[in-house]
Amino acid sequence: MTTQLGLGTYRCHDVAEAALMAASRGADWVDTAPNYAGGQAETSLAVILAAYPELRVSTKVGFIPTSARHIAVRAGALSAADAERGHCLAPDYIAWQLARTKLMLGRVPDLVFVHNPEHVCPDAEITGRLYNAFLALEEACSQQIISAYGVATWQGFSSGLFDVPTLIELATKAGGPNHHLRAIQLPVSLVHLAPVAQALDGRGPLADALTGGLEVFASAPLHGGEIPGMVTPELSELIAPGKTAAETSLAVVASAPGVRRVLLSTGNPEHWMRAAGIVGQPSLSPDLLRRVVDVLGT
Repeated sequence: MTTQLGLGTYRCHDVAEAALMAASRGADWVDTAPNYAGGQAETSLAVILAAYPELRVSTKVGFIPTSARHIAVRAGALSAADAERGHCLAPDYIAWQLARTKLMLGRVPDLVFVHNPEHVCPDAEITGRLYNAFLALEEACSQQIISAYGVATWQGFSSGLFDVPTLIELATKAGGPNHHLRAIQLPVSLVHLAPVAQALDGRGPLADALTGGLEVFASAPLHGGEIPGMVTPELSELIAPGKTAAETSLAVVASAPGVRRVLLSTGNPEHWMRAAGIVGQPSLSPDLLRRVVDVLGT
């Protein structure tokens, strides 16, 4: 199995503590955003990234930390209306946020995700919004402010607003054949099984990402901690006999075709090590994954 466990920081109460826990136990990736932890997540990670230079980091651009809104408006990077909305993908704001992110993290991020581009965006404008964002991100890559970029979405793929081929087409238009689009991030779990079902049939975002050479980051694998309470003993016995409900759920996500990294938000060392153990196991067979889909539906 090539799937790896990464730390997601969205639900971490203490980002620095969780990152130290994960890094000291072999984690090679941590995912964050400027608006996480009340706007302090990137700053909290700086000391951990300095202590563990091999630890890679992805962050995001889109949602605006409340504490940074007036600063960005004063700097001329953000309109008052966008500040009020709390989300912006205008090129000037992206450039400003990326410079701030580099300062907050204390280094160049390995990957920057466009964060929920579908947020408060009319359907007819999503392609233009993505293209303009990609132009700004390609410029940042050329200036070595960032290394690469991707798209992190909650419902962009599932709603049909965009697909992976469209993203690759827009990135090629913005940056040429050597564009820097490298990854997608989307929810994959026992609640969000549609991407798994599609991938088993050779279609959908996971399969398209694999074909297009993009890494897939699976977010919310335990659906905010709700999934373990939904896994029956019978289902757990079918998927991963003898394992906990959480481990059972993670086994399905880690086995999904095309998934490269599973992002787990936890500061608990025991939970982390158990998750790392299950993600590191051989993948469940496609036949077993199909049975899970048949049982739970999409």
